[in-house]
Amino acid sequence: MTTTGKSMRLKRVVDPAGVSVICALDHGMTSPTFLEPLADIEARTRETVAGGANVIMMSKGMIRIAEPAFSPTTSLALLLSASADPGGDRPEIVQIAEVEEALVLGADAVVLFTALGGDTESGMIDILSSVGRECAALGMPFIAEAEFPTTYATVEELQQQYGYEYLRRNVRLCAELGADIVKTNWPGDPEAFGKLVEATNGIPVVLAGGSRLEDKELLWRMQVAVEAGAIGCSVGRNIFMHASPEAITRALSRVIRERWSADKAHDALLEELGR
Repeated sequence: MTTTGKSMRLKRVVDPAGVSVICALDHGMTSPTFLEPLADIEARTRETVAGGANVIMMSKGMIRIAEPAFSPTTSLALLLSASADPGGDRPEIVQIAEVEEALVLGADAVVLFTALGGDTESGMIDILSSVGRECAALGMPFIAEAEFPTTYATVEELQQQYGYEYLRRNVRLCAELGADIVKTNWPGDPEAFGKLVEATNGIPVVLAGGSRLEDKELLWRMQVAVEAGAIGCSVGRNIFMHASPEAITRALSRVIRERWSADKAHDALLEELGR
């Protein structure tokens, strides 16, 4: 029965075209500063759903407010973790929700951020494996965020600090410990991203949007990620901090679902924005 439950939920998280366009509106739990566009969480949700996001990632507190903006086919991916500041050079990830709570809230997936290295690595691996076991027992799809310890910096800065092998190890570890979908950062070039996809050994991968980018660069990264085997994206700041969250979500959806080129999608975006 739990296998059936997970299969049913995954049909909503990964749409009939085999792709997933995820909008991450969970940054109130992870950002070191408050991000003003999230002050109206229902409006941001409504815009991204209108633009074509089929999954919204958020916390248990905000779903109470944003639920009216969900369409009947919109999936909730409930965030299970938050960032704490222990005073070191990286945030500490703490678990703040349980898989059972996600079931009660009507979620189709849970999400756990995974930060490796440092004194907290063993605890992080323990949380990751525990969530994987609970998801398997309860029939809940598990999205593991195999990312750099902090994503509030540029790819170049993060690569220099942690290195590509950090990402590849994290991606593989999440796949090994039960993730149904692995979300990871842009590693700097298409070939390197392709190797991250290979490292999961068939577990679906989505590309994180990361720090704020020019629209054309964001769309290009998504185009080459899909060409390298990604099933979609999980984008936060590059959607909800955009001048038109709906328009940029639509552009991403065109690249991922309809396989538009980044250039074509960017031209259509500029036309929609009146530029």
